Amino acid sequence: MSDSASTGVHSVQLAIDVLEAVAFSDDELGVTQIADRLGMTKGSVHRHLQTLVDRGYLTQNSSTSRYSIGPKGRLLARHAPDADLIQLAEGPMRQLRDALGHFVVLSEMTPRGALILHKLSGTAAIELGVRPGSELTFHASAQGKVLLAFAPSPMRARVLAQPLQRFTDKTIVSVRKLEQEYLDIVRLGFASAPEQSLIGMNAVAAPIFDAQDACIASIAIVASIQVLPEKTRPSDVAQLIEAARQISHKLGHGRGAHQPPPVKRSARTARPR
Repeated sequence: MSDSASTGVHSVQLAIDVLEAVAFSDDELGVTQIADRLGMTKGSVHRHLQTLVDRGYLTQNSSTSRYSIGPKGRLLARHAPDADLIQLAEGPMRQLRDALGHFVVLSEMTPRGALILHKLSGTAAIELGVRPGSELTFHASAQGKVLLAFAPSPMRARVLAQPLQRFTDKTIVSVRKLEQEYLDIVRLGFASAPEQSLIGMNAVAAPIFDAQDACIASIAIVASIQVLPEKTRPSDVAQLIEAARQISHKLGHGRGAHQPPPVKRSARTARPR
């Protein structure tokens, strides 16, 4: 690749980073906040912001000078197909949250890991959770593990050939141990990752399948290790798997020839971070 092409690709990546930082934030963001989150200079961030504002993907609040998603960004979402993974998952996710009280998360597979699409807060006064737009690794998160366990073998081999970061003393970085764990996940139908990405946190995830029997997403319960212990209660796992089955059914899994319309994954999956 030529230097000019490489520079152009890098510029596109930075622009998408800026767009995602604003789009996935619950509040309007200023230039300094965006620069700090992305590790970029304020000058570089400002140039990309101006371009995105000029094209209508972001908008700037004239009173606060902060940025939020713009009209063209919202228009792209409205032009997507009607059937939405988040909408289809909302009911089973809410039932699961009400039954167990845990934080419930919907994730979708990307080339880099599990992208958080949607979350429902739990009923506890204090809880651990994840932010939509965040991306979890394949090897240290329950969501990533369950997605990779059911992924095609070439993809699994590609991921495991990369350096695996150790986040805590409990993070598994041995390829042999991970491969055995993936076999167990397929056999049991769920994955867990107690304190493997963050001390004190545990998550348990189950796979979501589409009409072509491909695992495209996962649903997970997330809580502190005290509330969601390493040895997960069988009743909790059963309800989690049932929620995943309900969502998969809505996507056409197991329906044979009676398939639903194509499903929009999410407008948030434009590029993994």
